[in-house]
Amino acid sequence: MGVTRRDFLMRVGQAGGFGAAFLTMQHLGLMPVAAAEASRVELAAGAGTKVVILGGGIAGLVAAYEMGKAGYSCTVLEARQRPGGRNFTVRNGTKIEFADGASQTAIWEADSYFNAGPARLPSIHKTMLGYCKELGVPLEVEVNTSRSALLQNDDAFGGKAVEQRQAINDTRGHVSELLAKCIQKNALDDVLSKEDHDRMLEFLSYYGDLQKDFSYTGSERSGVEKLAGAGLDTEVLRQPLPMHALLDAKFWNGMMYEEMFDMQATMFQPVGGMDRIPYAFAEKLGDTVQYTAVVKEIRKTPKGVRVVYSKSGPDQVIEADYCICALPLTILRNIPNDFSPQVKQAISEVYYDSAYKVAWESRRFWEQDYNLYGGLGFVVKGPVNLMWYPSGKLFSEKGVLVAGYGVENQSDFGKLPSMQAKFEASRAAVEKLHPGHGKELTNPVYMNWGMMRYNLGSWVGAAPSYVKNRRSDYYDGPYKALIEADDRIYFSGDHCSHIIGWQEGAALASHRVTRMISDRVQSARLSASTTTQQA
Repeated sequence: MGVTRRDFLMRVGQAGGFGAAFLTMQHLGLMPVAAAEASRVELAAGAGTKVVILGGGIAGLVAAYEMGKAGYSCTVLEARQRPGGRNFTVRNGTKIEFADGASQTAIWEADSYFNAGPARLPSIHKTMLGYCKELGVPLEVEVNTSRSALLQNDDAFGGKAVEQRQAINDTRGHVSELLAKCIQKNALDDVLSKEDHDRMLEFLSYYGDLQKDFSYTGSERSGVEKLAGAGLDTEVLRQPLPMHALLDAKFWNGMMYEEMFDMQATMFQPVGGMDRIPYAFAEKLGDTVQYTAVVKEIRKTPKGVRVVYSKSGPDQVIEADYCICALPLTILRNIPNDFSPQVKQAISEVYYDSAYKVAWESRRFWEQDYNLYGGLGFVVKGPVNLMWYPSGKLFSEKGVLVAGYGVENQSDFGKLPSMQAKFEASRAAVEKLHPGHGKELTNPVYMNWGMMRYNLGSWVGAAPSYVKNRRSDYYDGPYKALIEADDRIYFSGDHCSHIIGWQEGAALASHRVTRMISDRVQSARLSASTTTQQA
């Protein structure tokens, strides 16, 4: 008897979990990753052209991968012993070493992991999703928002945490009631026609779940005090939270977080850790990537570039026709070079943020005791403001909880005097959302990208002169110099895109510079061919 697709996929899921079923559906064409609109690279044949790529993060790996497919001879110099740069997944036995000599080693169960750098792939980042498909990296849903996640403010509701479903829907109900009353009193007649007046009331009634008299008295959307059951066991709704208390709570950041364009569902993550992506690139590239290769100098030559680097011994030199520099600007500014004055000035002016994360291994009390599967929780007051619950391996006994994520520089968290103080602040934030469970947190790991030796920062930040974190001064100033070729040296990385902090930005920046080099190579060949014919 034959097996239907449905039965087959159910068996795959039972044997290998959601990730295996998801990948199988992709290959069957039942759930393709939307790569059709991804950035594509079509390069002129590059045989005989040498390119040295500095940095084995996503930008460097993408550049080498695409140019390698076109026949360019590429060498990637990566200072670390691993690919990925800021794409870094911590597992049992992983050692984190800071520039000041401090180090930590994760002591976790074998299947626990923590994405210390990027941890989610938005559905709008089609280039990175396309690479996952092309390289065979299985994806699963990253639960970036959950209505069961909690919001807490010491100064509201007696310090008790509130479920997002209640805060969001009670706020919506109260606001809808207020607006409905304004419309009923004809307070908006100057902007609403009679037809719009009636349709707006109809909309608000549904939007806010209002009563027939347009009052808000609570909603099932906000959750229940008691779930319905069998027999006489009926559902009991929660009493709505007062609007004035919701205003006092200032939950707006947490309530609106998922509305940011690049935070909207559906989000994805590689099964087993984000570093599955750079390792997949590295497997394809093989010896193209040279690890423990620390760049010492970048120099121009009459016909290209010369890079001095060290690799477990005396300094070595590599010469190439072109260079793609995908190193963080914080590292680049301390490497002797022949950059133009404009580029040197641009690099010196750039300010980097220092993103941090604190991760703990624990019993999954958030799932088992709070019905909370993935998502983000928020604490309004205190040095730690965000809780990130794992989306992978749901229903397993233990998991890794990220209790603290943000920018450390110029923050209250950054002012804490020691790593131990930061762990205590992280535990205290968990205790605010989940009283009594702080004691279950074990084996903490602290990441600060501003202290990582080959990063010294996470991404181009909002320096005091930048406007409302939009980095307008960066794009109007340093950025313009960095996206142009400096003779035969090209720059890449998320800082050379308008998607700073995301792998998508790094990939798109490398697509751009590889096209620029390809066009230059093709133009030079055409020029040489024309000269030969004329001779």
